[in-house]
Amino acid sequence: MNTWSLRTLLPSASDYRGLRRAWRGDLLAGVTVGIVALPLALAFGVSSGAGAESGLITAIVAGIVAAVFGGSNVQVSGPTGAMVVVLAPILATHGAGALAAVCLFAGAIVLVAGMLRLGRAVGYIPWPVIEGFTLGIAVIIFLQQIPTATGTAPGESTNAVVAAVQSLASASWPKIGWSLLLVGLIVVIMLVSLRLHPRFPGSLLAIVVASLVAGIAGLPVDTIGELPAGLPAPALPAVDPATLLALTGPAVAVAALAAIESLLSARVAATLADTGPYDADRELVGQGLASLAAGLFGGMPATGAIARTAVNVRAGARTRLASTTHGVLLLVIALVGAPVVAHIPLAALAGVLMVTAGRMIAPSTVRIVLRSTRADAIVFCLTAVVTVSIDLIYAVLIGLLAAGFFALRQLARTSGVHREELPGAAQPGDERIAVFRLEGALFFGAAERMLERVAALRDIEVVVIRMSQLQILDATGAQVVSELIVSLERRGITVLVKGIPPQHLPLAERVGVLSSLRHQNHLFEDLGTAVAHARSHIGRAV
Repeated sequence: MNTWSLRTLLPSASDYRGLRRAWRGDLLAGVTVGIVALPLALAFGVSSGAGAESGLITAIVAGIVAAVFGGSNVQVSGPTGAMVVVLAPILATHGAGALAAVCLFAGAIVLVAGMLRLGRAVGYIPWPVIEGFTLGIAVIIFLQQIPTATGTAPGESTNAVVAAVQSLASASWPKIGWSLLLVGLIVVIMLVSLRLHPRFPGSLLAIVVASLVAGIAGLPVDTIGELPAGLPAPALPAVDPATLLALTGPAVAVAALAAIESLLSARVAATLADTGPYDADRELVGQGLASLAAGLFGGMPATGAIARTAVNVRAGARTRLASTTHGVLLLVIALVGAPVVAHIPLAALAGVLMVTAGRMIAPSTVRIVLRSTRADAIVFCLTAVVTVSIDLIYAVLIGLLAAGFFALRQLARTSGVHREELPGAAQPGDERIAVFRLEGALFFGAAERMLERVAALRDIEVVVIRMSQLQILDATGAQVVSELIVSLERRGITVLVKGIPPQHLPLAERVGVLSSLRHQNHLFEDLGTAVAHARSHIGRAV
């Protein structure tokens, strides 16, 4: 990587162009999104198994680092529901001690991906896969909150559905009743707040009210507990080689999710307002550095947060000052407000995440996907089901494979092999000449159909293959054309090829299409000339 290429991935003065005009709005937006992010950071930390402190550290450290080094002017980074879904089973399997190692490992992978310029790869993920993935994540987040919302012990299974059912076996009265009461209070306050004003920090108000109710009434519910004031000292994890090897797969899964979610969030942010373009490669670099920094301080892997980024943009953010302010505000809260935060009921945080999960699902979007095409509906449902039942990364891969299969099937259907009438006035012997036009795409998904159609010819002496309308040709398609020519020539049928497009000519030559012809003069650029040559063959035979 040359110096100039590396420089484009680093912060520059142009990142803050327009700050002189926008700083007031950016500060206000940063405070707004910081208030929204506080309960979510705490809740995601608890839900992942890493603890509320880890979620808050991630929002602070990763939020500031990604704001400075990322590729979007308005992206807000921190712990997210999708990351919790991936991280929770990893911590359940390998223990909380693996958190820092996974965070650093995944951060390094995302950083390298950015330096290798892999940022545009997310553009190849189809919309039904993204929506199915989002639906699945929302369902898992909701299910993961059931133990906390009911005051029960988490289930032993790493599957969210099974674990939720298992947790209910340890339910006890009256604890479950009081916990559900707080969850219901949270849901009502947040939903009413949304109706009053979309930007109103209903989650924070709900947390405050629920905490006051639980404290004044002395309800027997679990709380966050004591938090350290401020940030811990940075430290490298002590991990032996065997454990590091075992964490390779989980770290790759975390890195893939961090990259996908961050790039999707940045792309969405670029469509919400005129805040300038985003650099996908630099975004990966920034998110990689953010996870590395969070891991050193005891945080979680970070990603761009779509919901918080949207709040940031709609609150008036225009430069990186807004997302940086969000991180600084959370740091101030950690320094001076830790004793207050310690009394927040865990059931209240579960209620916040349940509402958040519900808001992730847009019924109108689901209806649009299901009504679009049968293929898109299948991909959407398949991705959602695999996300909930198996794994997020597998869900994306399976969704991509299914979408690719349907896309190739549709592309194959657009290809065609059509027999045409010979141009000009009919002449004796024309019935022994066949002209075939290949159009659309000739690739591995459609080549066999063409081979079967032409190979079935009878009582034909000359075949003219028109390739000028061929838009897509791959090695398999070219090989089939070559095999067809050889097969027809062996039957004594002369093959003439007309109009190979210039972009396909090198491939046709390398694969052997041209060398399969009986004579080099059997390649033509004009149909009339090719047909005249075919008629001359018939005349010589007569």
